[in-house]
Amino acid sequence: MARALRVPPRRINEIVLGKRAITPTMSIRFGAFFGQSEDFWYGIQVECDFRGLAGQRRKLTAGITPAKELAHT
Repeated sequence: MARALRVPPRRINEIVLGKRAITPTMSIRFGAFFGQSEDFWYGIQVECDFRGLAGQRRKLTAGITPAKELAHT
């Protein structure tokens, strides 16, 4: 697979193991290799990123004032 995608085997291994993200460049390569759109592959990465942050939502949003509340001050 790595040879067909013209990337180092380590890159594929790290993506499979979750140690490396699917970049836009790799999304294009995967799309061409598997016959799917690059948006499909990049969407998988975005979904994984959001799932990884789900437990941090409160911490990330603590202290943020919503825009609708700023209009009233």
